[in-house]
Amino acid sequence: MKRIFTTIILSITLLSAEAQIEKLAGPRVGVTMITPGSLASIIRGDVPFFSDEIREEWTGSTGEYGAAISQYGWQWESRFSDAGNITGIVEWIALVGGMEKGMFLPSVSSMVGLRTVKGIEFAVGPNLSLGGIAMVFGAGYNFKFGKLNVPVNIAYVPSMNKTYNHDSEYEWVEYEYDDGDDQPSTGGGYEIETSKKYSVTHPTGARISVMVGFNLSK
Repeated sequence: MKRIFTTIILSITLLSAEAQIEKLAGPRVGVTMITPGSLASIIRGDVPFFSDEIREEWTGSTGEYGAAISQYGWQWESRFSDAGNITGIVEWIALVGGMEKGMFLPSVSSMVGLRTVKGIEFAVGPNLSLGGIAMVFGAGYNFKFGKLNVPVNIAYVPSMNKTYNHDSEYEWVEYEYDDGDDQPSTGGGYEIETSKKYSVTHPTGARISVMVGFNLSK
């Protein structure tokens, strides 16, 4: 009987602790600021998408200015540990950015972290976007207005250096020559190197995102 009573008390305690830490899954909107680098130059239109021009030596405004894009998406989450005032969480965030610029820039993050009973959270994990794979570091706080939760999160993706390799390019040059003795001329040709092989390294630029969510407590 004592063992059953103890089990019931522990279960109620755990459920109460879990109920105090809100689940903040739901829609997300925000903005991402990108420091000068290849990503900002693509968004600004200084360098086209998927073009060899990004491999050339940059001139003018290319690589000198940052950019900003809007973000819209959804966050899913689950819990893997509950220590009363602290809960371990796994978050999946899918976003689409740049729609105000006529762009479709998807990104997906999977983050593991902790959330406290006061609504403070920290998380880290991999991020996949058109810029490649990187690590994202996040922190946030949940503002409560009655039953309405308004989680505000800041995420940081550090800049990385990426090297673009350009292979040598050749052009075929044709010519003709005369064998003499009224023989017909014979055609021939040779290759000339028009572009030498080289490598160029550019920073991608760091990304700082401020996201706001909306969620109603049950």
